[in-house]
Amino acid sequence: MTEIIFLGTSGYVPTPERDNAAFLLKTGETSILVDCPGSPLRKLAAAGIKPLDVGSVFVTHVHADHVYGLPSLVHGLMLRDHVFRLFGSAESVDFCRRLLDLFGLREPKYKTRVEFVALAPGEKTAVAGGVDVTAWSVPHQTSSLAFEFRVGPGAKKVVFSGDTPIHPALFEWARGADALVHDCGAPARFFEKFPVLKSVHTSALDLGEWSERAGVRLLAPVHFLTELDFEVGEMEKEIRTRFTGRLFMPSDGERVAVE
Repeated sequence: MTEIIFLGTSGYVPTPERDNAAFLLKTGETSILVDCPGSPLRKLAAAGIKPLDVGSVFVTHVHADHVYGLPSLVHGLMLRDHVFRLFGSAESVDFCRRLLDLFGLREPKYKTRVEFVALAPGEKTAVAGGVDVTAWSVPHQTSSLAFEFRVGPGAKKVVFSGDTPIHPALFEWARGADALVHDCGAPARFFEKFPVLKSVHTSALDLGEWSERAGVRLLAPVHFLTELDFEVGEMEKEIRTRFTGRLFMPSDGERVAVE
């Protein structure tokens, strides 16, 4: 079975109910962490995942709310003989290497090690356990990548957008996806009130429309801008005005099967 576990679902401002956005893609014996904010070891434990079962970490981009838990992850496992492969753009990989070096976490005394894999947009790369990934550039920040995973029997397509405004090419890459986990900052009314949001994030209304066009089978909106005054139900209703497929509005700790 392939499933997505939502370790965090908020944007850059966490709340008591929602931590910064992070996800675990689990298929068979393979567990892949996508983004690494907060306390990753605590969140993995709460999800019933052994951290040594995670062999791959993907970083969508180098904004603080997506990478600041990486030193904690490595430091917390310092006595365990384990290797993480860290994937991202060349810029993200270089940043994460320097971030770990800032704390001396690549010194020989640390048994947990990180191997860095820079992804070139458009090239397919083998990850582990029969999982392949193709990275795509998205226009949020210079280091930003979306990830298209092919997983499990039948090579199901699971796409993580990372933070991004509407990017038509991304929906072409995600066409017919078995699951799309996509930035969904707030209802459309806030994007009219604060036009700058249109250049960095996606509204619920636009996400519903573009996901419907792309024939997405399962849509999971994430990265809610919790500092704005709205209820998740408002976004759900807005998406539903345009999207007729399977919709999952996640809370932290929830999981969904990719069918």
